[in-house]
Amino acid sequence: MGTSLVVVESPAKARTIEKYLGRGYKILASVGHVIDLPKKELGVDVEHGFKPAYKVIRGKKKVLDEIKREAKKADHVYLAADPDREGEAIACHIADYIGDHPSVSRVEIHEITKGAIKDALAHPGTLNRNMYNAQQARRVLDRIVGYKISPILWKKIGGRLSAGRVQSVAVRLVCEREEEIEAFTPEEYWSLHCRVEGPKPPPFEAQLHKIGGKKAEIHNEEEARALVAAIEQANLTVAEVVRKRRRRRPSPPFITSTLQMEASRKLGYSAKRTMALAQRLYEGVDLGPLGRVGLITYMRTDSTRLSREAVDAIRGHIATAYGKPYLPERPNVYGKKKGAQDAHEAVRPSDVARLPEEVAAHMERDLARLYELIWKRAVSSQMTPAQFDATTVDIGGARLGDTPLTLRATGQVLVFDGFSRLYREGRDDAAPEVVANQGGKKRGAKEGDRPLPELAQGDAVTLHKVDPQQHFTQPPPRYTEATLVKALEEKGIGRPSTYAATLATIVDRDYTEKLKGRFHPTHLGRYVNKVLVATFPDIIDVGFTAAMEDHLDQVAEGNEEWVQVLEAFYAPFAKRLAAAPDVIREIQEDLEITDIKCDKCGSPMAVKSSRRGEFLACTNYPECKNPKSFTRDEDGTVHVKPEEVSDEPCPKCGGEMVVKSGRFGEFFACRNYPECKSTRQIKRDPADGKAIAAAPDEMTDQKCPKCDKPLLLKEGRYGRFLGCSGYPKCRHIEPIKTGVPCPEEGCEGELAERRYRGRTFYSCSNYPKCKYSQPGKPVAEACPECGFPVLMEHHDKHEDVLMVACPTKGCGYMRAAEAEAAA
Repeated sequence: MGTSLVVVESPAKARTIEKYLGRGYKILASVGHVIDLPKKELGVDVEHGFKPAYKVIRGKKKVLDEIKREAKKADHVYLAADPDREGEAIACHIADYIGDHPSVSRVEIHEITKGAIKDALAHPGTLNRNMYNAQQARRVLDRIVGYKISPILWKKIGGRLSAGRVQSVAVRLVCEREEEIEAFTPEEYWSLHCRVEGPKPPPFEAQLHKIGGKKAEIHNEEEARALVAAIEQANLTVAEVVRKRRRRRPSPPFITSTLQMEASRKLGYSAKRTMALAQRLYEGVDLGPLGRVGLITYMRTDSTRLSREAVDAIRGHIATAYGKPYLPERPNVYGKKKGAQDAHEAVRPSDVARLPEEVAAHMERDLARLYELIWKRAVSSQMTPAQFDATTVDIGGARLGDTPLTLRATGQVLVFDGFSRLYREGRDDAAPEVVANQGGKKRGAKEGDRPLPELAQGDAVTLHKVDPQQHFTQPPPRYTEATLVKALEEKGIGRPSTYAATLATIVDRDYTEKLKGRFHPTHLGRYVNKVLVATFPDIIDVGFTAAMEDHLDQVAEGNEEWVQVLEAFYAPFAKRLAAAPDVIREIQEDLEITDIKCDKCGSPMAVKSSRRGEFLACTNYPECKNPKSFTRDEDGTVHVKPEEVSDEPCPKCGGEMVVKSGRFGEFFACRNYPECKSTRQIKRDPADGKAIAAAPDEMTDQKCPKCDKPLLLKEGRYGRFLGCSGYPKCRHIEPIKTGVPCPEEGCEGELAERRYRGRTFYSCSNYPKCKYSQPGKPVAEACPECGFPVLMEHHDKHEDVLMVACPTKGCGYMRAAEAEAAA
């Protein structure tokens, strides 16, 4: 019997597949991408057909060499990377690295079950170079945009800022929504709620619906009072009763975007968290006696299609668990959205017989909740509609002068729950015009869900009370994760598989922040957006970005050449790049000159912007450098913000120490700057917010290896560090070590805390000999998925929760830190 090599992306997936295949198969994991563009250079030859200069990713040479070595021993090589464009790129790169081999095949595994894996290996295909070219075009395009535009931001704003073809459009949507909110002017309107009763109890509510045959619009209290008087004087009767049977169909099974939206609405998960959990459900979860089992199909899909086998299994479960009334005569079929690839099924359970309540005991809570959501959505999609008896009653008899007034009451009764017995879809924000009442009782959409008493045309109606309520229109709501994903999808920006990374990036880069679950643009985000809209209006235009996605789809289908797509993009882009300095100069010259005079040279002060916010600067800059903070009145008038002065004098010259703001936050600086450059760290008193000088350096029991003097625990611009107490004669400094060994093979260093550009990270104490680093605090524990010797703490800003994650790119292992404490 021959041997076969199967190459997948993740170690978890490898272990699950290995369980099903057994002897005769060698399963290896690439742990994500193995070859990519270089990190610190453009890596694209724009002048020669956009040829990419691919390199083996750091740390992946060993992985590739092992794959190549095992491929030489194997009779067959099956490349089973994920069934999408990124997976196709990984498969193509590995095939090219292996070189000549008599039998290299591409297999797509859409669900990690024994039957699906065996079937995929029994029907292998070939590498799809069109899909690879689409991925390559996207990668090159994003690299060009990022590497060409980002330096412009560095020069204009400062710092290592980034621009991205999709992320910048997402930031633009958030900024434009904020501008809509700021420009919004509330408008007053009123509604009339009448408590009435027919011949038979109980009383019910009706609202003024029409004035003279047109939709009722009440603009002010005067109009409302006149209408109240007209209704109170009228003899009301039932003008019309309409009864209808309404049917509400179930929602289709999840695609990637709807999974992210619903997990945000119902579970409060970020898109990034949802995709990480879904990846684990797909790759396999340890179910105790059953071993590792892939619980869902592939989660990156834009198709609502279910396989015939899956539909038959779900229908069988519905008939058994809920009965015949809940099973439609024929399977429910859902249409596909424009541009859907339809290559994969919808996201569904790999085996509907694995009930959520049965597998939950083997999973952490977050994982179990997501599986339950996917399971219920898929099963409910094949159930019968919910049915309601809806009643609409129009009440006449009231008149305002010669104009007839119509009251309307609505009610409905659920007569058959259908799919809603199992699942109800979550909802986003109401439309901007739907608002809470100002004073008085709030009245929501639930009023219409109540049944109405028996009524007939001509019945007399008794009025008990008329309640006029004042409202004000509200601005459109800020985006949540769910509504921003929905907006990106509706506008054709990016692909659902990229939304999680996009939403995480715009927060991590400090372009936006999430407050109470909603995206707010930061000053930095709005400033970056202003510069990009002025310099590259087409690149971050919603229409352009959507059109580019269509071109990439055509490349994947083999209908367009990827190089030609890039050539069509680059010509106008190069012109924008050349014109960018002039456009930025116009932005810089467009200053808001104030009436405030510089206290150093007497020149006018102007409002300028930086990455940290607006400030006052002398118009005589750079000859006069005298920045100041300011405040604005309600009418927009600018005033210099009073300086905060420390109670402690400058330790060097005895002058006053005043609060200043820098790139790393607030600090005390001597007023005699630049003659005296003394600074102190700041702490804020939690009681009154007053600025106080931070504690002085702390003596430690460690000795300086150079001069043997005690080391001090210091706080600097890059965070905490140890420095020699003999400074400035001895300038020895060293990072604070964590006691966790460096995971690099052969290195004897420890991971140490460091800080750069406001961010804390952990790197090897033997730097620069060893350049290993990771963003999170190390946890001395091997990864249970890929075996990497160290894990790290990861604070999920989207959900405000501490996680423990694997630092290896492509592994994806993550768990709640609380789980560690509970264990």
